[in-house]
This record gives sequence, C-alpha cells and structure tokens, in this order.
Amino acid sequence: MNPQAKLIFIFSLLLGTTITISSNHWIMAWAGLEINTLAILPLISKSHHPRAIEAATKYFLTQAAASALVLFSSMTNAWHTGQWDITQLSHPTSSLILTSAISMKLGLVPFHFWFPEVLQGSPLPTGLLLSTIMKLPPITLLYMTSPSLNPTLLTTLAILSAAIGGWMGLNQTQIRKILAFSSISHLGWMAIIIIYNPKLTLLNFYVYTMMTAAIFLTLNSIKVLKLSSLMTAWTKIPSMNAMLLLTLLSLAGLPPLTGFLPKWLIIQELTKQEMAPAATLMSLLSLLSLFFYLRLAYCTTITLPPHTTNHMKQWRTNKPTSILIAILTTASGILLPISPMILTIV
Repeated sequence: MNPQAKLIFIFSLLLGTTITISSNHWIMAWAGLEINTLAILPLISKSHHPRAIEAATKYFLTQAAASALVLFSSMTNAWHTGQWDITQLSHPTSSLILTSAISMKLGLVPFHFWFPEVLQGSPLPTGLLLSTIMKLPPITLLYMTSPSLNPTLLTTLAILSAAIGGWMGLNQTQIRKILAFSSISHLGWMAIIIIYNPKLTLLNFYVYTMMTAAIFLTLNSIKVLKLSSLMTAWTKIPSMNAMLLLTLLSLAGLPPLTGFLPKWLIIQELTKQEMAPAATLMSLLSLLSLFFYLRLAYCTTITLPPHTTNHMKQWRTNKPTSILIAILTTASGILLPISPMILTIV
C-alpha cells in the first residue's frame, strides 16, 4: 500500500475515534463511527487476497447495520424526549436498541460471529487496530449512556460472551482466531461492570489494550500465525519468545501479573453490588479462557527443531518495535504491585 494512503487512513481512524469520544450529539458520534468504518476497510483488504476481501465485506455489512441501529436508537429517543444529547438516553426502547447496536459493533455474544472471521482475514497490524482502537468509540458510548442501560440485558450478554469466548477458543489452531475469542471473553468482563462502575470498564480496556498490543507486535515481529509455527519460533528471536510467554500469562489473568488486577477489582465490585452468583460464574467461565492461554504459553516454551533450514535467528530486529514490546511486556507483568495507587484513582 502507498505510504501516503496508509497515513491518510490511520489519520482518519484517529479522527473518527476522536470525534466519537468527544461528542455530545448523537449525529456527531454516528459520523465518527462511520469515518472509522470507512478508514479501516482498505487496511483490512490491502493484501487483495480473497479471504481479506471477504473479511472487509463482512466487517462493512456488520458495522453499517450497527451504525444504522445507533442512528435509529438516537432518533427514537429524540422523537420521544426531544433530546439529542448522548447522556440523555432515557427511553427504554432506545436503550435496548442502542445496547444491541453497540454489542454488534464490539462483537459481544450473540453478535460475535463476524469478529473471528474478520480478524482471521486481516494482517496482524490491522488485527491489532480491530481489537483495540476500533473498540474504544463503542465502549465510550456505553460509558456515557451507562446510567440508562438495562442491567439484566448487559449481564446476560456478558456471561454469554465469557462462556462462548472461552468455549469456542478451545479447539482453535489459528492464533488470530484464538485472540479474537479472547477479545470476546474480555468484553464480557467489561460489559458486566459498566453499569455499576464504568471506570473499571475503562481500566479493564486499557490493561487489555496494553497486553494485546504486546502480543500482536511480538507475533508480527516473529511472523507467527499458527500454533505449529509458534512451536519453532524460539529459533527466530528467543528473547521475544520469553516476553510473549509472560504477556500471555498476564492476559490469562494469573494473580502475580497485571492481567489479574481488573478481574480482581470487577469481582470485588460485583460482590459489593450483591451479585456474588454472577461474579462466581464469570470466574468459573474465565477458566475456559485460561486453558487456551496456557496452551499458547506452553507452545512458546516448546523447543522443537525447525522443519526447514531457513529458521535462522534474527538478531537484527526493528529496534523501536523491540523497545515498545519490551515496555508493554514489562507493564504487563509489574503493574499489580502498584494496584493500591490505581485503586485510589478508580
């Protein structure tokens, strides 16, 4: 792709995200979502492979339908209340439609079918954008409308997302699909707490974004897309393989690492809200996700000999990317000891 064109698309992504998260009017928020959708499509389909074209088509159709539902929800609310302000979503029907639309944009169950296929057909850098930056505007809309949302509906979607995200990731061999179901499972944790403590949702999203960025950048550096190739990745960049192991365990939510922090705080808040059964169920369902995280981590520790002779160690790597991966991996491992400071902020 032409570097100038790529720069325009990335700038459009930043512009659309900024418009949505800083707007108070529904039309401006909808316009930002549309700019985001149109900017990411060329990045998905830039390889011109049939799978990439299929992924771009699925993404466009899903996001266009979700954007139409967002617009319909805002128009219904304006019809009944006369308010176009995002925070004034008071009509129950509009709230239900908006929840469905945002769930479709994020990939929450049962609107999740498009996300693994789109991520599988996208390059790793574009997959990183789809898993992180593209989810920020919809989560921001949920954050702004959280007092008006239906708790029962969101709790149901969250539990289903944690269950399906963990269950469907068990038998996958493609790493991008595993990361897609991992994203669906983490979205369940964000959705279940957003009504009771929206700041915890943002904290969970920030920590998830940091860990996912480290994983995607590492996989892109060592050129790994499948579990079978991950087993021989130690021959390329051994240090990055060790950092990938640490980040995967953190993403799994194991207690000594940073990934445990948002889950710990969410379980604590759900218990305070007298939702101990939901907290217990979410904790048990996270064990499903833990299985395939441990399988990925185990594959990084296997030292199988390479099948071909061209698996030479890549000692000369992109230095800025390596430094960024090291910073993100370090943060993924050591933020838990400073959790008292984070608790005071939240």
